Amino acid sequence: MCLILLAHDAHPRYRLIVAANRDEFYARPTAPAGWWDDAPGVLAGRDLRGGGTWMGITREGRWAAVTNYRETTPPPVDAPSRGGLVGGFLLGEGEPEAYLRALLPSVGAYAGFNLLVGDGERLAYLSNRGEGVRVLGPGIYGLSNALLDTPWPKVERGKAALREVVRRGDEPDVEALLRVLADTDPAPDPLLPDTGVGVERERMLSSPFIASPEYGTRASTVLLVARDGGVVLVERTIVPGTNRRHDVRFRFRLSPLPAT
Repeated sequence: MCLILLAHDAHPRYRLIVAANRDEFYARPTAPAGWWDDAPGVLAGRDLRGGGTWMGITREGRWAAVTNYRETTPPPVDAPSRGGLVGGFLLGEGEPEAYLRALLPSVGAYAGFNLLVGDGERLAYLSNRGEGVRVLGPGIYGLSNALLDTPWPKVERGKAALREVVRRGDEPDVEALLRVLADTDPAPDPLLPDTGVGVERERMLSSPFIASPEYGTRASTVLLVARDGGVVLVERTIVPGTNRRHDVRFRFRLSPLPAT
């Protein structure tokens, strides 16, 4: 993912609301969101090159998402796929904070990343460009290709829109959230971050929805997890260079955890 907006334990009826865009090179092969054949309890898209995923949820309510950290330094030689960090949590059983702490000895092997993991009650965050594991309390959060809540314009605009959804307290409008993710307006030049890629590229990357000849927003996802256990996931896949899109929708109820 390259933009993640989330409300964690902040809405009266929903314990989790996520609106997220995945930006990637168009040539990278990808499977849309679906139940995995080799792990039937996992609902996620799949990176067909690296084998991992950018965001997913399980029938028990474990969910995770990752973004790249934008930097100009080359990744480590033979760096593992960051999508495997998401899959590792979805397929595991440990608490979010424990999973992230177990990763700490190996994070230097990866290119820069931001990782969010949650289990419906607890939410934790780790970046290998930050300062260790953070356990996140109830609130509205935004994440792009810098550290959590770095005030890039698209992060601030998205958080403001999500904050209004929470303030109203009614049923979140999936289409309205998808419109937030479809915003193609770039940030004004004085507000652009400086990540070392040059002003022209900073401008192109500054909108929530990115479109360029070879790279851009491949999918927009809205995930709603209600306090009564109902889950809705909508993924909108965009066909590069066209106005065509394809939506997939999933509804299910969280499975109770087995007794210990």
